[in-house]
Amino acid sequence: MKENIHPEYHQAKVRCACGNEFEIGSTLKEIKVEICSQCHPFFTGKQKLVDTAGRVEKFMRKYENFNKNKEKEGEA
Repeated sequence: MKENIHPEYHQAKVRCACGNEFEIGSTLKEIKVEICSQCHPFFTGKQKLVDTAGRVEKFMRKYENFNKNKEKEGEA
């Protein structure tokens, strides 16, 4: 490696908006994030489906025929 061209590497403290803190290696000394694995719905299993202006229903109607055709092919 060439000398004097690489940034310094630190043990950085990551702070989430939920209050969770953990340490990682980074070129920054402190990192603030809005969401982490302790509060993200994917990891917590508390996922909420927010339906804005019927988007979920629109999606279901769009792929309704696709699912029916696939079931018929499986039966035949």
